[in-house]
Amino acid sequence: MVENLPDGFSPRRTKTPGAWLAALALLLAFCSLAHGAVPVTGSGQSLTLTWDPSISRNVAGYIVYYGADGTNFEYGVDVGNSTSYVACGLQPGQTNCFAVIAYNTQGVESRPSNIISYIVPGLLSVAPKTGPRSPATIRFPVAPGHTYQLQASVNLQTWSTIWQSTATNNAWFQFQDVEGANLRMRFYRLVWQ
Repeated sequence: MVENLPDGFSPRRTKTPGAWLAALALLLAFCSLAHGAVPVTGSGQSLTLTWDPSISRNVAGYIVYYGADGTNFEYGVDVGNSTSYVACGLQPGQTNCFAVIAYNTQGVESRPSNIISYIVPGLLSVAPKTGPRSPATIRFPVAPGHTYQLQASVNLQTWSTIWQSTATNNAWFQFQDVEGANLRMRFYRLVWQ
C-alpha cells in the first residue's frame, strides 16, 4: 500500500492522456534547418519543449514521452529536474506527439500532461495534375512565426514567388497553382525564415 502520495501521482506507471502540467509550450528551435529548396536532408530538425514546474515538493524529475502516435509513445527521456527538452532528429513531414510526466523519489509517475502534436516543416509535396489544364496541388507543413515563400520556375535558374505568408499555427498548407495550369513543366521550391 502506498501512502502520502503527492497530488497528481498514482501508485502505478501509466501512459494514458491526462492533464498534469499547467502548460506545455512548444518553442521552435530548428538546429538543422536549411533555407531554400526542400526537402531538408541530414539529421533532421529540432524542437524545444518547455513546461511549468510541478507545484508538488515531492517531484524528483520529469520524463518526456514522444513518438508518432499519442497513444503508444516510442521514446521516453528522463530529463531530471529540467523543465525543458530538445527533441532532435525530427524528420520533415512527420507528425510527432509529446507528453511530460513527473515522478517522485520512489519512481511513481504522475498522469501525463496534455498531448501536444507537432508536424515538422521541410517537406514539399506536389500532387500530379489530374488533366492537361488542371492546376498542380502543392502541400507542405508550416510552423508558427515563420514566413514561407512558395517559388516556381520553368528552368531551375529563375525563380519567382507565387505565394507568401507568415504562419500562425502548425499545420499542413495546401496551394493550387492555377497560373501554372497551362505550362507543360513547372518546378517548385519552398523558402522560409
